[in-house]
Amino acid sequence: MSKRQSSIMFIVSLVISGIIFLQMALYIISMLAGWNVKFNIVAVCHSTLKAIGLSSLEYVLDALVVYTVLLVLWKMGSQIIHASRMKRRFQQYREKKLTTKMNKMYGSGEEDILVISYPSPIAITMGFIRPKIVVSTGLINLLNEEELKAVIAHENFHQENRDPFKIFLLSLCSSTICYIPILKWFNQKYRIIQEVLADEFAIEKQETSVYLGSALLKILKVGKQEKMPFTYASFADTSVNYRIQYILNPLKDVEWKVPVREAFLSLAIFILICIFFIYALA
Repeated sequence: MSKRQSSIMFIVSLVISGIIFLQMALYIISMLAGWNVKFNIVAVCHSTLKAIGLSSLEYVLDALVVYTVLLVLWKMGSQIIHASRMKRRFQQYREKKLTTKMNKMYGSGEEDILVISYPSPIAITMGFIRPKIVVSTGLINLLNEEELKAVIAHENFHQENRDPFKIFLLSLCSSTICYIPILKWFNQKYRIIQEVLADEFAIEKQETSVYLGSALLKILKVGKQEKMPFTYASFADTSVNYRIQYILNPLKDVEWKVPVREAFLSLAIFILICIFFIYALA
């Protein structure tokens, strides 16, 4: 696995989604402002439906555009609200002395790590603009010093790579443009690759996979972590099977099988959009 693979998935997803979102936004602006958007894919769809005698489907198209935009706004608003609430809750359970100690030991000088008083092991990276690592006292009590270093190194990768923001973007695209199924596959595989790359980063930093593997096993034995209602990168609730394979045999590459049906369907829809765009330019 490589950063190149994850970068390609991320960029392709954003390009596909960006074209569709842009066209829908222009269409809504044209409806509200009475602006005639000549090169708009949705507008071309309207004209085509009229030409083939399916003008009643215009309303379905309108509903799809409005529904997609409202869904995007709702998901973004929900993310902001839930993340803000959780940040306030974390600050209420903040362990000041441990937070200061952890930042001196593993931080970069600023408060990049937040320690909260909580019995269950938690290790996540959250935040879009300035990602912060959140660990619980339950995690600190469960792991030894070297295992804790491995977990922090893993989360440092997510922090430096701004994975919470990237994961949110891919999740937003795949959930709101569900009629292009390859986006869902990109979203799932991107998460897996990023987790394995974070493990690789921690292993390279410690020059051994022993502590990372033992930390992962200890956390898994405690039980499955409860998922939070906002986007974050977690140490032990994603891609566990792939990560165990990598830890046991780092030289073995994980084979990806692109889903033929989803890829073909997505390609067909994308070609159809391109045809509409060419028709509009003509």
